[in-house]
Amino acid sequence: MSDALTYRAAGVDIDAGNALVERIKPLVKRTFRPEVMGGLGGFGGLFDLSGRYKEPVLVSGTDGVGTKLKLAHMLDRHDTIGIDLVGMCVNDVLVQGAEPLFFLDYFATGKLDVDTAAAVVGGIAKGCELAGCALIGGETAEMPDMYPPGEYDLAGFTVGAVEKSQLLGGASIVAGDVILGIASSGPHSNGYSLIRRILERAGSPLDLDLGGTRLADALMAPTTIYVKAMLDLLHTHAAQDPAEASGIHGMAHITGGGLKENIIRVVPQDLGIALDASAIALPPVFDWLMREGHVAREEMWRTFNCGIGFTVILPQHAVSAASALLERHGLSSTIIGEVVTASGDERVRIS
Repeated sequence: MSDALTYRAAGVDIDAGNALVERIKPLVKRTFRPEVMGGLGGFGGLFDLSGRYKEPVLVSGTDGVGTKLKLAHMLDRHDTIGIDLVGMCVNDVLVQGAEPLFFLDYFATGKLDVDTAAAVVGGIAKGCELAGCALIGGETAEMPDMYPPGEYDLAGFTVGAVEKSQLLGGASIVAGDVILGIASSGPHSNGYSLIRRILERAGSPLDLDLGGTRLADALMAPTTIYVKAMLDLLHTHAAQDPAEASGIHGMAHITGGGLKENIIRVVPQDLGIALDASAIALPPVFDWLMREGHVAREEMWRTFNCGIGFTVILPQHAVSAASALLERHGLSSTIIGEVVTASGDERVRIS
């Protein structure tokens, strides 16, 4: 029958999906931990928690990479956007002191391009390796007419665990604690709707030299994954002073809302934070965005990480050792403020 329809004729290529699975199997396998049970192809990913924790608290997180995907599509660069996806999820659960255990991804597109999808999943696998978590499953959805040609969407999901006694909730934070800011690699995955508007207004000068780095490279730099460094920091402090519940009083991942709205999320209601603007030197990419877009300083604080991708709240006496440990992990850090007693409704001051 010449008018017989098939799934392929309707726009969904099952063979391409199978080819993708075969392509990514070795990438995914590299992320496996001893606790992973089984492999790809089941209806659910299996992870054995027995014997690892006495009183485990599971911490889950989900996120995407926003309109940075538009820039990836424009530049035809798909190999690092998966690192962004993992970073946005695992850095969030890390804030509670949790070790990310496993990760799942969702990749949706109108027509599956195996090479593009394999590049994206390769980045996801790389991100999982950097975070020490296993990529135990995912979903590839081919949905004709849902997306413009060549474009796709991503979502990620992670589950971590932490001993109940070591869960970080901010209750230990006190006035006088120091806020240690840890460097970002760039805008990470936030503020790209504004970034793309600024690029458009500036004529998209993606080859512009920003102190030895092309603007395109600065904007596509993958999100820094802080997991291994932060877990080392937590465990080192816990070993030195178990009675102080690691010596780290709080942590914050600087995502949407920027420096203005993220750090305060982990600070008790009767306290506030005072950030020192002079301690936060804008890296070249942020300086360019602010100047080219005529973005007010206040708008920068609540949109971008401004060069600080993660913060740790800890006592003054613990700062030197923490900074030295982070340096060994290749992360630069600086004191950017302190915790103060709240004054009225204004709990965040930047001056």
